Amino acid sequence: MSDFQREQRKNEHVEIAMAQSDAPQSDFDRVRFVHHSIPSINVDEVDLTSRTTDFDMTYPIYINAMTGGSEWTKQINEKLAVVARETGLAMAVGSTHAALRNPKMAESFSIARQTNPEGIIFSNVGADVPVDKAVEAVSLLDAQALQIHVNAPQELVMPEGNREFSTWLDNVAAIVQRVDVPVIIKEVGFGMSKELYKDLIDVGVTYVDVSGKGGTNFVTIENERRSNKDMDYLANWGQSTVESLLESSAYQDSLNVFASGGVRTPLDVVKSLALGAKAVGMSRPFLNQVENGGITTTIEYVESFIEHTKSIMTMLNARDISELKQSKFVFDHKLMSWIEQRGLDIHRG
Repeated sequence: MSDFQREQRKNEHVEIAMAQSDAPQSDFDRVRFVHHSIPSINVDEVDLTSRTTDFDMTYPIYINAMTGGSEWTKQINEKLAVVARETGLAMAVGSTHAALRNPKMAESFSIARQTNPEGIIFSNVGADVPVDKAVEAVSLLDAQALQIHVNAPQELVMPEGNREFSTWLDNVAAIVQRVDVPVIIKEVGFGMSKELYKDLIDVGVTYVDVSGKGGTNFVTIENERRSNKDMDYLANWGQSTVESLLESSAYQDSLNVFASGGVRTPLDVVKSLALGAKAVGMSRPFLNQVENGGITTTIEYVESFIEHTKSIMTMLNARDISELKQSKFVFDHKLMSWIEQRGLDIHRG
């Protein structure tokens, strides 16, 4: 594939993602908090700091991996980096493979660090990237962490995608041993299972981003790029973000669990945190805001989002994320069926 074709693919991904909408029915709606009528705290007492094993995040919300690798996506990353800098959010860039192949593309990613020199930034590579290139991806952004995206369904629907996956887990293990920052294994919209969490822990992984279905759908994106669009039947493949968080329940002492995928509102963020996530990523909402409304509008959106999150935590009598995890909630019959069939032991407050 030529550099021009890679740039074109990056732009196509963004265009199609922006045109998508969240699923009409979300598993977040299947989780309900039990209301407590008289809170004993005030909104200004709520502390949203998220503490992971290796770094603290001012807010448990981050701009998740989206893009880079073309002139247009460079502009997007620069805008998002301004938003991250002005609001204190962490930010992840999209797959840096384009820059690792062609140094001319490096600035479409490094612009994030140039724009936000003091912020928390995650770099991003695929699970098949050579170890030395993973090290280079961290250096490119002076990143605090490295996301490794695992995207087998996307690759298999992508006309020019990878068809070989047998070395992925061993390669992840090698990267974990080599790089000097935390490695976050990140799905891309298909969710994770308890079996995967165990496999990852066994090779030294301590961070995951469950990225469940319900948000940006890469099967749909890649199917749109197929000449006969013949794999749309896989559009509902995978676990939702809520199901993936439930699957992680037995491993949350060993893993720093991040949640993303179909997160729409501050209430979805709070539900994710209550179910065990340490931070919650969003992609398309930020992308649409910054492209359609501009930087100032996006900053205002983030500030409002944070205030709403604090308000919900106040209603739940939770001063911080650790107290939020003690909140009482109930699941509908669909999620209860998943819990029972999968043999999950779930704390519900």
